[in-house]
Amino acid sequence: MKALSISNLSWSYSDKKILDQVTVDIKGSTFTGIIGPNGSGKTTMAKLVSKLLPVDKKTVYVDMEDLSSIKIKQLAKSMALVPQSSAINYDLTVYDVVALGRTPHLKRFQQESQSDHDLIQSVMEETDTWQYRDRLIHQLSGGERQRVIIARALAQEPQILILDEPVTYLDVHHQIQVMALIKSLAEKRKITIVTILHDLNHAIKYCDHVIMLQAGKIFDHGHPSQVMTQENIKSVYGIDVYMIEHPVTKQPMVIF
Repeated sequence: MKALSISNLSWSYSDKKILDQVTVDIKGSTFTGIIGPNGSGKTTMAKLVSKLLPVDKKTVYVDMEDLSSIKIKQLAKSMALVPQSSAINYDLTVYDVVALGRTPHLKRFQQESQSDHDLIQSVMEETDTWQYRDRLIHQLSGGERQRVIIARALAQEPQILILDEPVTYLDVHHQIQVMALIKSLAEKRKITIVTILHDLNHAIKYCDHVIMLQAGKIFDHGHPSQVMTQENIKSVYGIDVYMIEHPVTKQPMVIF
């Protein structure tokens, strides 16, 4: 099934074209990585698909339904977004932050039921954040906080999870921890994952499908081993790299 179908998607800021007739299908229950240099349109694409930016009719379909006709609250029941930066300026406990993910499923002024609380605990245990439930969110490290934001997204019970550069500001240990968590969600929960990435080796190791953008257009897309070639990387990033076989995983590996 096509979880997302994108057809001739374009976007401009003032007179500068950011995306230019992007067309691609993203299958359900897959882990798709969007890669490309800065300014290639990655974040704009994520914002359009998640309706943070207004999208034209007949350009994006979510499970065959035109995104332009889906109301935001309804969309939040099936799609969750983990933004590049998640500043929380209130002294909320970690539990309360994750509980915010239940908002799309509650009526105005409605309190969480026991089943809501059970779900919140479940996603916090899955993301290894239950241990922090009584701590204030700003007391956590970057990696811990990122897992909390992912837990909040999971509390929405999404079928599609979009993450904008989820590991950019994390150290290597937390990058691997978060990427492994995201990969496990795609496999265990059968969630469709769309993630913007800068690290080409993360894209190779974790993704089932890669979309490579250049100047607002799709340069190539497909299985990572087909897309992540020396020739493609040279054309898109303007750098020479070496491709070797990882000694353990046997996957291709980019050496700069």
